[in-house]
Amino acid sequence: QVQLVESGGGSVQAGGSLRLSCAASGRTFSSYTMGWFRQAPGKEREFVAAISWIGGSTNYADSVKGRFTISRDNAENTLYLLMNSLKREDTAVYYCAACAGWLFEVRDYDYWGPGTQVTVSS
Repeated sequence: QVQLVESGGGSVQAGGSLRLSCAASGRTFSSYTMGWFRQAPGKEREFVAAISWIGGSTNYADSVKGRFTISRDNAENTLYLLMNSLKREDTAVYYCAACAGWLFEVRDYDYWGPGTQVTVSS
């Protein structure tokens, strides 16, 4: 089992920045691909970004490429998502999740945090 808890969400104006964190405990954090997903009201949960277990590879949704940066600190068992140039359409609940493979679909992730709300206003 891996337990995940997100933090760092909040309200920000368009163009602003936020950094989300995800604290992990339980099984070896460093052995998992870690991902960020988001779910806006009335929409399905969608992939945002992923980082490989050693941090050498990253993958981003086209909608956030160039604005968001995913990173991890395996020594601290923590995952991050730096979000710059935020847009209203980034408003959603953001979830961190863990996966045993290098995969990017919701169904592939076994462990999930409870989520943190990000609200972007114009």
